[in-house]
Amino acid sequence: MSVHTPTPVDSRPSRAIVLGGARSGKSTFAESQLAQCEVVTYVATSARNPDDPEWTERIRLHQQRRPESWRTVETLDVAAVLLDDDPSPVLVDCLGVWITRILDEVGAWNDEPGWRDGLRTRVDELVDAIRRTHRRVILVSNEVGMGVVPDTAAGRLFRDELGRLNAAVAGACDEVWMCVAGIPRRWA
Repeated sequence: MSVHTPTPVDSRPSRAIVLGGARSGKSTFAESQLAQCEVVTYVATSARNPDDPEWTERIRLHQQRRPESWRTVETLDVAAVLLDDDPSPVLVDCLGVWITRILDEVGAWNDEPGWRDGLRTRVDELVDAIRRTHRRVILVSNEVGMGVVPDTAAGRLFRDELGRLNAAVAGACDEVWMCVAGIPRRWA
């Protein structure tokens, strides 16, 4: 009598980044990848601003699309969420907003001394957590480096730092997706 030994299953969690321009379908695609999961930890990186009704409406529409069983965590400490013992998959939306708020936090816009070191520390913490997490994770980010060079120093700073962040995160992920006009394509 022979005994069938099951083929080992790779127990390593999957990590993916979904990139795209504004209104490209990147968030909707990322959410669809976890639609079969009852519980998902949805990390919202934006800050609420009651003085900005358009932003408030965007947040409401994102919330309305998600199943009620998904848990929303509003934080910039994405690394802590990824390293938490919770087994639920994580969807982070979005790294473009995250880097903007981190640039605020470290004083990049005013070229405060040490801001680059502060930014590198935060980016390194995030990338390390992506590599070390035991959770399935999908990160959403804007792709802004394919257009014209911004005409302001702040615009160029944002574009360059987001591009560096996206490259670092993609290097820690198993899959890289790009959404264009609502059509997702896997790049890696």
